[in-house]
Parts: sequence; structure tokens; C-alpha cells
Amino acid sequence: MKHACEVEIAAPRSRVVALFDEPANLMKWMPDLIRFEPVSGTPGHPGATSRLVYRAGRGELELMETVTARSLPDEFSGTYASKMGTTWITNRFIDNGATTRWIVETEFKGSGIMKVLSWLMGGMIRAQNLKVVHAFKAFAKSHAR
Repeated sequence: MKHACEVEIAAPRSRVVALFDEPANLMKWMPDLIRFEPVSGTPGHPGATSRLVYRAGRGELELMETVTARSLPDEFSGTYASKMGTTWITNRFIDNGATTRWIVETEFKGSGIMKVLSWLMGGMIRAQNLKVVHAFKAFAKSHAR
């Protein structure tokens, strides 16, 4: 399942990327993130792995992030593997002067029963991604100074 979403953020690209690239900010704009734990490599750089733990209903969902590309301020990409499947995410930041267009392209491939359920849950997955994108937009707006 592939989809993309984008938002216009009322802040210059340099500020948006600085906020996005700071691991200490993750829990400020990812509503369900409980922990971000670097595992190997330099966090945020190609080849680095980190464990991300999210609230998921009454339990938790653990993802292993592997950074695949870092050419900031233009792009940041990674893979996110869990017991449910793997997600590939590419973040692109377009400089529009006083504003920044953030484009998030996502592809999810489920494993096991999630191969079938991901097609049925596509709308929920897209809605969750939009929730996170808009949470970052609000965070960036409040820290745009």
C-alpha cells in the first residue's frame, strides 16, 4: 500500500528541517511515541538503527528504524520494521521562502495476516499518517521563531 500526504508549514525550510532533525523533539510532535532509543550508528544518519516504541491501543508497538537516506535539507528517508510489516518513508522538504512544503511518501508491506488486513485498514493508516503530519505542522508553527 502506497500513499503520500503533504502540508504547507508557515516557517522557512531551515527552521522546519532543524526541528524535524532533532531527536529530542520527536516526543513533542509524535502523539503516541513513548520511547526513541538509538541502537547503532549515529542517529539520523544512513545506516543508523533506532528503536521507536508507540502506544497502540492498550499495548505497545515497537518499530526498528533504519535510516536509508539523509540529504537534508531536501530529503530524509528510512525503513520501519515491526512484527506487522515494513514501512518505507521518504520525507521531502520544499523551500518556498517563508514557508516549507513537507511531502511524506509512505509504502507499507504487511507480513502474515497484515498482508490482507493492510488493504482493509488503508484508510486508518492514511489517517494516522495525516495526524502525525499535522501534529508536526502545529509543533513547527509554535516553534517557528
